[in-house]
Amino acid sequence: MSGFFKNAFLIAKKDLYSELRTRQVLGTMIIFSGLVILVFSFAFDPAQNTTKAVIPGVIWVIIVFSGILGLNRSFISEQRNDTMQALLISPMDPSSIYFGKLLANFTMILIVELVSVPFLFLLFDFHSIGSVGYFLLVLFLGSFGFISIGTFLAALAANSKSSEMLLPLLLFPVTSPILIGAVQATKIILSNIEKLPDAVAWMQLIGAYDVIFFVLCLILVEYVMEV
Repeated sequence: MSGFFKNAFLIAKKDLYSELRTRQVLGTMIIFSGLVILVFSFAFDPAQNTTKAVIPGVIWVIIVFSGILGLNRSFISEQRNDTMQALLISPMDPSSIYFGKLLANFTMILIVELVSVPFLFLLFDFHSIGSVGYFLLVLFLGSFGFISIGTFLAALAANSKSSEMLLPLLLFPVTSPILIGAVQATKIILSNIEKLPDAVAWMQLIGAYDVIFFVLCLILVEYVMEV
């Protein structure tokens, strides 16, 4: 088990170091999230109270679409020089490769959230967060579930010639329960703290979905990578 985590951390470190050198994917994700926020700020008047209702949706639009940008590059970048083939024939379990990719993708989406969410709140002059702890928790649960499933499907779609089109087609139906629950929980936490038990119920649903699909992905990723 220690070897599993060691190999996963090595994969994650490699991907993050490569990204820090090139700044291609993460920079694109941050620029995209900024553009989304600006477009919504032009479409909705931040001075109106009704505008606050769109903020939960904007947050998850940023996470989903910027996340897809990173997921698409996650395994496609390994196709160059047959790097993925070298990883598969190395004494490394395929599940550790998947987990390492997941950690790298999850770290990048957390960085995007750290930059974009405060910028969104600032631009929309939004101050009333019912519970910061619950808000951070739903961001974590929703992002982890989306990225864990997305990393698995990115590995599945990597060998396709139209992987950039195939990944969203596979990803949105599978992750729709996570996204629905995340948007509903975020809406309750940001606007109606009195209904916090409802938000907790949505988060429990997201957490259960995360655990089930994370375990399934760890089990099935070996067969996906060998295809």
